[in-house]
Amino acid sequence: MEQEARVLRAAGGFGRARRLLAAASWVPCIVLGLALSSEALLTAQPAHHCRPDPTLLPPALRALRGSALLDAAIPRLGPTRAPSPCLLLRYPDPSPHTRLGPRPAPAPNGTRPCTRGWLYALPSAGLLQSPVTQWNLVCGDGWKVWLEQVSHLLGWLLGCVVLGAGCDRFGCRAVFVASLVLTTGLGASEALAASFPTLLVLRLLHGGTLTGALLALYLARLELCDPPHRLAFSVGAGLFSVVGTLLLPGLAALVQDWCLLQGLGALMSGLLLLFWGFPALFPESPCWLLATGQVARARKILWRFAEASGVDPEDSSLEENSLATELAVLSAGSPQPRYHSPLGLLRTRVTWRNGLILGFSSLVGGGIRASFRRSLAPQVPTFYLLYFLEAGLEAAALVFLLLTADRCGRRPVLLLGTMATALASLLLLAGAQYLPGWTVLSLSVLGLLASQAVSALSSLFAAEVFPTVIRAEAGGCPSHCRTPTACTAPYSCGASPARTNGLCCCPPTPVAPATPPSSTSPAWWPWEPGWDQGQGLGHG
Repeated sequence: MEQEARVLRAAGGFGRARRLLAAASWVPCIVLGLALSSEALLTAQPAHHCRPDPTLLPPALRALRGSALLDAAIPRLGPTRAPSPCLLLRYPDPSPHTRLGPRPAPAPNGTRPCTRGWLYALPSAGLLQSPVTQWNLVCGDGWKVWLEQVSHLLGWLLGCVVLGAGCDRFGCRAVFVASLVLTTGLGASEALAASFPTLLVLRLLHGGTLTGALLALYLARLELCDPPHRLAFSVGAGLFSVVGTLLLPGLAALVQDWCLLQGLGALMSGLLLLFWGFPALFPESPCWLLATGQVARARKILWRFAEASGVDPEDSSLEENSLATELAVLSAGSPQPRYHSPLGLLRTRVTWRNGLILGFSSLVGGGIRASFRRSLAPQVPTFYLLYFLEAGLEAAALVFLLLTADRCGRRPVLLLGTMATALASLLLLAGAQYLPGWTVLSLSVLGLLASQAVSALSSLFAAEVFPTVIRAEAGGCPSHCRTPTACTAPYSCGASPARTNGLCCCPPTPVAPATPPSSTSPAWWPWEPGWDQGQGLGHG
């Protein structure tokens, strides 16, 4: 590691060129954040009820129109007299032996399923048409919405594993460009999907390619920065992602059709590919190239970094050798590229333990977020208010990390966030039915804020403690497993999507308090030696 560090210092350190490239990597986060947030809008279930079928009504009621027809055809539920979303009123069949002439309408004697489809209260989440309304994914087919969500999240997990291995084998740049190409094609294909099974497969693949692009961009930015600046640039990228999340409802209200929205996302991915596909704007990580022994490829990139930073690559000083000299030492013997497997972690002393603990904390921070959403839903009844509140809390959590993680250290802040998440979860679990509304709202907001901080910091910490040669494959899953678990709840709970504004949620569960006491002990949290564990497996 020391030799690679000397090479990077000789190339100008974290100079002007690397700073500009790291800052430029924030821009793609807007597009990726927009694409990753679209799931909530695409699967939001609008208020709906059966389309009245006059042929099922008694002859005396078939001439009714408007609200009178709805009252005669659809049962009303609860004290608010809301129309039933899935049922029609059943009337007795007219007797053939009754006398002719006008007769009073009979009273309904039961209910039956919808026969002519549904009427929706539109727009829903800014969209006049969504997959839910296009294929009527409500009532008996409502489970298909959960199937689509699980399919998309399964794509995330597969992308973490498969494309994370690709980052370690072929480099972050190659995976990023390939993922953008596939994301553009899959996004356009989703807009043209002719059936729900086709959309299901495309969402699975699209989730995987979005993961690959996000993971490659995250790791490339991390390796461009020196350890003292990694937190600041990671927070900057997270804030740009929040900007994309905030822009999405406006775009949805502008186009008002989910096909156009997906097509617009594909267009923006193509524009990213047009600019960030060039090596000058997104070069391969020199840290990864040096760690895997590809000195010849690293030489071209580092040479350009040195010249852009005003450093002469061939000028030596009394304190340090020149870049050319350091690279010559590294390339002595013409070593072949060296690639490693995550199984090598089993031979390390502490790295595997650090990854396990950080992966678990990231899993907790992402998974329990759905519980806090469920607690917020009755207090924040509108879709947009809950959507923007969660985006604002994510931005607040990132700013909190920026102000505290470097000043106080990763471990204390991570432990504080875990304890706050556990406390809020326990109080909601034990007293949600007895606490006043403002208390439930405050605890839910605190829990969301703390869990988002834990997720973001666990991601950064996990990426830092794993060696460069297996950072994507071994650290990718702990770093990003928070994203799938944050939205898996609708598949595992019986909450009606209509009651939860279409967002992923489940009842509060004691996930965070289930953290083993040993894992909350400072002795078990990863150490912080300059926040970098090294380049190779020998450092763990």
